[in-house]
Formats: sequence, structure tokens, C-alpha cells
Amino acid sequence: MTAEMVAPAWMHEQITALEYESWSEEQCAGIEVVDGMVVVSPSASKRHNRLARILANALDAATGPEWNADTDFDVRLQDVPLTNRRPDVVVYRADTIDITPTRPEHVLLVAEVVSPGSETTDRIVKVDQYAKAGIGFYWRIEQAATGVPLVYTYVLDPATNTYRDGDVFTGVLKAAAPFPVELDLSQV
Repeated sequence: MTAEMVAPAWMHEQITALEYESWSEEQCAGIEVVDGMVVVSPSASKRHNRLARILANALDAATGPEWNADTDFDVRLQDVPLTNRRPDVVVYRADTIDITPTRPEHVLLVAEVVSPGSETTDRIVKVDQYAKAGIGFYWRIEQAATGVPLVYTYVLDPATNTYRDGDVFTGVLKAAAPFPVELDLSQV
């Protein structure tokens, strides 16, 4: 059995931004592109999706009219080799809602809900990629065994394009930066 019989050829070859943009929305759902290679993500759990939706709604309400918070769309980190990430939550400039792909200079904050299988990527790889792209804030939500999520916040140091540790929240998120938001995640 060849690899092509198991997975389509495009999963074994680098793709360009132009090729990716020719794909349908359905083809792009559930995948990320890293250094031109397609990475298929397993479906998220209900708890994962609920956390992301609750967080996006709270951030959308807290940001005011200049910013939007949404889930499930690509952020183009680089064109060559193509790198598209699909953060769980993205806060982006409201006036860029119709501009695609969404670029890092239009993004204020990305948040990732860590799931089994995404630990290394969300804790190490994406942190580095988002920082190098210049995204000001990164939040990582861990689904602790106690059932109460932990929220780790990071702030970009523009001099080094790396994140420095911010606050850690357990259950109740009371963040001031980049805008005030208070959210009880202990009941998710």
C-alpha cells in the first residue's frame, strides 16, 4: 500500500499560498499549514470547543468596537514557506473583517486551548511562531485534571520578538491586558 492510497498526494508535498487559496473552505477546515506542509488536526472535544467559544464571546464583549474576537479561521504567519495557523480564539482589528488571509499585524491576541495531542505544539511551537510573527499577546488554556481550566498569559517583548510570562489564572480569568475581561471558567 502506498502513501498516496492512505492520504492524498497534497499531504506529502509542500503547497504554496496560491494553491491553498484555491481550495474550498471545507478543504481548509481542520488543517493548518506549517512550512508548506499540511497538518491535519483531530476534531476537538466538546469541552475544548465550549472553552474556546466562551472565551471568544467574553473577549468580543470586552474589546469594544475596534476589535473582534472569533474562532476557527486562519492566521497567515508567513507566505514562503506557507504557514497558516488556526488558533482557537483570535482577537483582530474589526476593520479587517473582510481581509483574507488575516495577517499578524491585524491580530492583537491569539488563544489556544490545549488538548491531548497538541501539548507540545501549543506550549512550545506556536508560542515561538506567534511571537516571531509579532502578535502582542498569547494565551494558553490548559484543561486541568481538576476540571478547572488554567489560563497562562504571555506578552510580547518587541525588542526580542519573544514572549515573557504574564499572569496565570485558575478558574476565574481577571485579565487587564490587553483589555479588561473577567470570566468564570470554573463551570465549563
